[in-house]
Formats: sequence, C-alpha cells, structure tokens
Amino acid sequence: MRAVVTGGAGFLGSHLSDLLIEKGWDVLALDNLLTGNAENVAHLAGNPRFEFIRHDVTKSIAVDGAVDAVLHLASPASPVDYHQFPIETLEVGSLGTRNMLELAQAKGARFLMASTSECYGDPEVSPQPETYWGHVNPIGPRSVYDEAKRFSEALTMAYHRTRGVNTRIVRIFNTYGPRMRLNDGRVLPNFVYQALTGQPLTVYGDGKQTRSFCYVSDLIDGIYRLLESDHHEPVNVGNPREMTILEFAEQVLKYTGSKSGIRFEPLPVDDPKRRCPDITKARQLLGWEPRVTLEEGLPRTVEFFRRVVQVQKA
Repeated sequence: MRAVVTGGAGFLGSHLSDLLIEKGWDVLALDNLLTGNAENVAHLAGNPRFEFIRHDVTKSIAVDGAVDAVLHLASPASPVDYHQFPIETLEVGSLGTRNMLELAQAKGARFLMASTSECYGDPEVSPQPETYWGHVNPIGPRSVYDEAKRFSEALTMAYHRTRGVNTRIVRIFNTYGPRMRLNDGRVLPNFVYQALTGQPLTVYGDGKQTRSFCYVSDLIDGIYRLLESDHHEPVNVGNPREMTILEFAEQVLKYTGSKSGIRFEPLPVDDPKRRCPDITKARQLLGWEPRVTLEEGLPRTVEFFRRVVQVQKA
C-alpha cells in the first residue's frame, strides 16, 4: 500500500508518516516547508518506504505509480501562522484540497481530509458533536483558517457525492507532543517555552476559557482508524478532558518545575471560550478513545522542548 501525505514534514504529518510506515505502507510526503520542518522527517531519510518531495500542493502534481490513499494535512494550523499567511491558508484549503481530491480520483485512492475543531468557531454548544454547525465569524481574523477548513469539508463531500471519491473527514482538536514548534504560537508551546526560559506565562483574557488536549499518538491512531473505516462524514478526534487555560498553566508549571508567574493579556478577537469534543461517534464507529493522559503526555512534551531550548542556547 502507498500513501501520499501532504504537510508530511509538519508536526502531525511526520507522526502520521511514521505510523503508516510502521503499518507497512510506503509514504510519499509532500510539503513546501512554509510551516513544516524537514528535521521532522530526517530520521526517515534513506528508508526505502519513504520519499519526500518539496512541493506546494496549491500547484498540481503528477505522481507516478499506484496510490492507495491521499491524506491531506497541509495547512498553516496556528493563529501565528495563518495570520502571517492568510492567503496561503485559504489557498491550501481550496486549491490544495481540490488538487489532492483530483489526485485521489485519478488514482482510485481513499482520501482523508484533516479538518479542525475550528469549524465550530466560538461554540454555543459544548461538548461539540459533529452535528453542530458551528458559530463562526466569516470575516474575522481567524476566518482564513476556519473558513478554509469548512470549505475543504464542503469540497470533500461534493467530490464524494458527485464523483464517487472514497472520502473521510477528521475534525482534529488541540493536539500536543514532540515535534511541535517552539514558535508555534499555540498555548502549549507558548507556556512550555516561557516556563523553561523563566518568563511569565501569557494568559489571554481571564484564563477561564477551556481547551481539551490530545496527545499526538492518540490523534494519529484515530486518523489511521478513520482511514481504515468506511465512514465518509466528519468524525471528531480529540481528548474530552476539558480544563481551563489557568488550570493548564498550573500543569505546565508543575511539570517544568518553573517558578514563572502569569501575565494576563487581552483576549484575541473570536478566541473560542470553550473547546471540548464529543467523541461518541469515534468510540462507536472506530472503537477509538484517547489512552495517553495529560500526566503522561505533558512530561514527554516538556522533555522534547527542554532539548530544543538547550540546543538553541548552545
């Protein structure tokens, strides 16, 4: 079996490539390295099951040979990135998604679209089930990511309904683990970096907004189970353990051993007040639920970031 993974040098794409190879797949990873990092797949160099091509998926690409699955993970995925690259984010969600759907159709391959909990916007329902249509500001600063993913989902379902492409959609909730970027801009890298360098942890608003954190190995397992399923509509994959940002800050301070304080800043525009997945569907359809607790996953992630900070200081 052979898979094309877009965003293959990214945080999630590189872990997915690892799992696919472990399962016996050959992997062709595509990434333009706008937010990806070639070091994430450096350990796969020379592996006969792995090939990397630097490519922008908003441009079409001819892939020789058979392809059994196309997994489309390419996209800036943090506020820092999609605020810096708003047009590129919209293009990878539209042009990039269409190019990969065309590739899947041409090869008769399964197609998996990596969507996001951001489709729910600032939700008025919690936890968020897949049946919830969301509460999204279509012209706000976050909309370039939210609407790109919502469009991607619509395009994916259109190819399924009208062209018979064998599609799947995973809605990914906050995920963490090794290979995240220090300058990612999301709450976990921010907190861990600040804690390790003795800076106050930046909490936006009053810190009572909630998030739910899923360890990367659990997320990737859920994606693979969905790929192997026959379900075409969106499925939430995330950890339903919900906590406030202030509670999470306390956990980061605990596992870093840091004496950093907390600095409060104004809440960004359209920042979600709650984020918690309803994973009933994933449990029933995929037999999936998260296994790695925050108490297990956070220390692993802290150690990864500790090594990165040490390298930067050297």
